[in-house]
Amino acid sequence: MRVLVIGNGGREHALCWAIAGSPLVTRLWCAPGNAGIAEEAECVALASDDISGLISFVKENAVEFVVIGPEATLVAGLGDNLQDIGVKYFGPNQAAANLEGSKGFMKDFCARHNIPTAAYGRFKDAASARNFANSLGAPIVVKADGLAAGKGVVIADTIKEANSAIEEMLEQGLFGKAGSEIIIEEFLQGEEASFFALCDGKTALPLASAQDHKRVGEGDTGPNTGGMGAYSPAPIVSEKIAIRIMSEIIEPTMKGMASEGTPFKGILYAGLMINEGGAKLLEYNVRFGDPECQALMMRLKSDILPALIASHDGVLDGFDLRWYEEAAMIVVMAAKGYPRSYKGGSVIKMAYPSAHYDNVKIFHAGTLRNGNGDLVANGGRVLGVAAMGDDIAAAHKNAYQALDDIEWPEGFFRRDIGWRVIKN
Repeated sequence: MRVLVIGNGGREHALCWAIAGSPLVTRLWCAPGNAGIAEEAECVALASDDISGLISFVKENAVEFVVIGPEATLVAGLGDNLQDIGVKYFGPNQAAANLEGSKGFMKDFCARHNIPTAAYGRFKDAASARNFANSLGAPIVVKADGLAAGKGVVIADTIKEANSAIEEMLEQGLFGKAGSEIIIEEFLQGEEASFFALCDGKTALPLASAQDHKRVGEGDTGPNTGGMGAYSPAPIVSEKIAIRIMSEIIEPTMKGMASEGTPFKGILYAGLMINEGGAKLLEYNVRFGDPECQALMMRLKSDILPALIASHDGVLDGFDLRWYEEAAMIVVMAAKGYPRSYKGGSVIKMAYPSAHYDNVKIFHAGTLRNGNGDLVANGGRVLGVAAMGDDIAAAHKNAYQALDDIEWPEGFFRRDIGWRVIKN
């Protein structure tokens, strides 16, 4: 098959790396890709939001299957455009992608279908939002309704912090159109986990469990980011909990979306809060998580491409995926200042390539080559060092050994990814 992957982050690098190993692939492109992806696929100078340009490329190059990585591209409706020209793709259509495109839509959907989630309110004016926040009390969560690259969530420890977030989003336009409406919801206690299901509109196939670290600082402190690291499996997602997540959250979502005329295909990624009472849904994403995708692709034993095609074709019933028993961990290297302002263009030097290490793969999230051929930073999250090990502690050791051989003074990373598991 002739396959095109859309995106330029670490998630897309992991997908390209996995897809490139499929015997079904005769040619693999990525648009726009990055310096690391260029080692796996032919990079195409087309932005992931250039819908018309991407459609023209698909036609001109007889692309047979398109894997859409970024949520913004799914919400913009690239899948619908591909459907119109008869080309298969992986991911939900525009209407189904609204599960991530609008947090308000997702929360209302949960209310309609009795899916457990936090109590909430939707607001477009700051005064009403402040009144609701005061009534709930702190800690409290303030979210931009639309897509904000993983940064549109503020966990406020005080009402003062909540009011500041409300002002930034609704009155100062911190997130532009994405923050023109906000969601305020109760703060849930427990431990967060990521749960992924491969869906074909009718059937949902659970994948291996994973857990990421959203906060920028060690000990899970500081502002939320797109993700500073992840590991798989996640011990918090026991077999018993996984069964409840499927029956109480994933399956009602599949039935609800189908009943509303928007059957869901692609990856349904549930961000969950788990405690003694079970699991509650924090948010839905409609694509692979980044950086969880990198950890999952490290552990996946099966060929990924037939699974993605089966999702589109509606034939996941009876499908099976095999996973390595070993654990995987990924640690993200980010530019200093992230998730706030940061500078690009700094040179990154690696003492050894990924192949030098056993069970290590370096995924590129925001890189390019300059005129001298140097690897340079081109984003907030720049590299992801992923490693396998017999358990989380062993994967942690292997990942950090490789990290210490990367010379990048302008970057930083957390040294405590997986700390809860390792502590226990």
